[in-house]
Amino acid sequence: MSDPSSAIPPALLTKLDDLDGQFAQIERDLETPEIAADHNKLRDLSIKRAALSPVVEGYRAFTALTAEIAEMRAAIDAGDDPELAEMAREELPGLESRATEQIERVKENLVTADDRKVGSVILEVRAGTGGDEAGLWARDLLDVYTRYAAGKGWKVEEMELDADPTLGGVRKAIVNIAGEGVWSELSFEAGVHSVKRVPATESQGRIHTSTCTVAVLPEPEEVDVKIDWANDVDEHVTTAQGPGGQNVNKVATAVHMLHKPTGVEVRMQETKSQAQNRDKAKRLLKARVYEIERQKVEAERAAERKGQIGSGGRSEKIRVYRYQDNIVSDQRLSEKFTKTGVIDNAALQPLFDALIEQETARRLAAL
Repeated sequence: MSDPSSAIPPALLTKLDDLDGQFAQIERDLETPEIAADHNKLRDLSIKRAALSPVVEGYRAFTALTAEIAEMRAAIDAGDDPELAEMAREELPGLESRATEQIERVKENLVTADDRKVGSVILEVRAGTGGDEAGLWARDLLDVYTRYAAGKGWKVEEMELDADPTLGGVRKAIVNIAGEGVWSELSFEAGVHSVKRVPATESQGRIHTSTCTVAVLPEPEEVDVKIDWANDVDEHVTTAQGPGGQNVNKVATAVHMLHKPTGVEVRMQETKSQAQNRDKAKRLLKARVYEIERQKVEAERAAERKGQIGSGGRSEKIRVYRYQDNIVSDQRLSEKFTKTGVIDNAALQPLFDALIEQETARRLAAL
């Protein structure tokens, strides 16, 4: 008779036991008055609990099944009650099958649990090649993400917007999007997005190709990234500047930060409050430093699994939007989607579901 537990590597069992302990601690923390009074901590812990729940509850169900299997085998081996032993022989295959199916579901949830725990991202959209049309395309794509986030009940906060006042395009936009499942889905958007369409600026009706780049950074918590703000960061406060470099006000509210160990540099001048600009600049700096460290880990993992698919970094073209054909083609998938659904209706869920399914299978193969 097969033993479902024997097919699980010891390291995986250790990981599942550790997550069980984390889950129990989160549930205890959620019951404390301090957490209940802190909206941000309550939200973050609730997202983590929701991410771990399928893994931990599935693992507990698996553990209960294996205990029941052990009892059945003990009844068979004892041999002192033939009727009980016969009943155990009849029920055992079904229990073993259920246990095997249960641990497979646990594995699927496990390889996506870390993604689901990230409840806040910083999304950057930048116009690429294509002149004015690239700016219009960046604006349209940003609008798709904003509408999709609204439909999911996610919170969207504008951090920086460099717009073209003449045509209404966007040179660069940075937004913070927070909510359950935000990293699991939006992480797939990092890369180059290419559009083939007749631009609003085209009088001859010719199709042009334009691009914009999207970067998606998980917003880290303090425990995820440590920055020595006093010694590692140079900060300068200046007056905000307009597109041509001219000062747009007389009060020094713009905040410029440089993280000396990595060279990461940010400037924030969106609000007239120096304190608000400093807070946004620190959050963006932390996210970019964290992304550098995350990419180092990814590079080390990628070196260990040669032949696996790429990391989906921002330098890779990930999707083409062909307006005339009403087709959206993601380079990672064989399935095609409609421009009407993806762009007009901001219906990204089917696309994300297909990408998540593919990535889950890849990670399970690497276990």
